Amino acid sequence: MATPLHISISKKLRHQIESGVYTSGDRLPSEHQLMETYNVSRITARQAMANLVSQGLAIAYRGKGVFVTPQKKVTYSLSSPLVFLEQDMARQGVAFSFESLTFESICAPAEVAVALEISADTPVYLQRKLLRMDGAAGAVDVSYLIAELGQRFAPQLERQMTFPTLAQNGVPIEHVDAMVECTHADYDLSDHLEVPLGHALMVYRYTAYSCDRQPVLHGATISRADRFCYSLSMRAGE
Repeated sequence: MATPLHISISKKLRHQIESGVYTSGDRLPSEHQLMETYNVSRITARQAMANLVSQGLAIAYRGKGVFVTPQKKVTYSLSSPLVFLEQDMARQGVAFSFESLTFESICAPAEVAVALEISADTPVYLQRKLLRMDGAAGAVDVSYLIAELGQRFAPQLERQMTFPTLAQNGVPIEHVDAMVECTHADYDLSDHLEVPLGHALMVYRYTAYSCDRQPVLHGATISRADRFCYSLSMRAGE
């Protein structure tokens, strides 16, 4: 069976991206240019570009065109989970930044209440942050902090990440329980992470404990696998 034209075109464009003909931030050929180059219909040209977008290789901006997305993947080490994310990114020469999406007091959802060992109607502070690496959206962090700490450090928490804020204020995190799983992009994640609805994403779920094994923070970092990955180093017998 012959390969559909839109797939053939997107494969050629993908090869050009991977070989460096087009680099991060470059504008890709327009639909009209593809129509002329490959003698295809507008529908075929549009589908070819949509294929690249769905693969995370390109992003479309209305009225501006389609551009190559940054292809650099950053790594966060799970071997030292108490190392601040910003420090891990800095060591890799990656410019880290975040945008605060939500910071508010809510009643703890059932799952959160269990993790933080509180009753379901206890207030907690919900934080949602969009994490960027070299300017590109890489992950959304959703966390729940016990109310006492959220209220006390609210101004700082809206300006910087949670772990550094707690450390600076004498609240040490001595232990982290974590797991990695998969999920799919809903409407909000699709918008924030610039991926199609239903796109596969990685989830790093964690619960952080202060002294005496007291849980103070529970959350999840949902990330694009093409921009973010995790590493782990283990000794024999562990």
